[in-house]
Amino acid sequence: MKITQNSDEPIYKQIAAQFKEDILNGRIAEGEYLPSIRGLARDLKISVITTMKAYEQLSEEGLVSAVQGKGYIVNPQDREMVREQHLRLLEQHLQNAMESAKLAGVSREELIKMINVLYDV
Repeated sequence: MKITQNSDEPIYKQIAAQFKEDILNGRIAEGEYLPSIRGLARDLKISVITTMKAYEQLSEEGLVSAVQGKGYIVNPQDREMVREQHLRLLEQHLQNAMESAKLAGVSREELIKMINVLYDV
């Protein structure tokens, strides 16, 4: 897991986003436990409170549930919800790509050609 200390995005959001991506992409499977809060905090050299906030965010989004005395377990994922989550992530990535294209002076037509080429790869 990578965190950027000097990012504009809070550390707990960085952690939650990486776990969310891993869950939605199946890298962390349904029924698997996330690392312990204390263990992850120690490994990342961050506070337990920061780690707890990340796990609470994932819980609020319905991706994980707290199991008393055991930690946080990955919930079964509804296929439609997973698709919707992927679409939201895609929209964010495309928005970032469009902003970069505009800054670089890339026209809409050039951007569409790039997307077509990349999609076919």
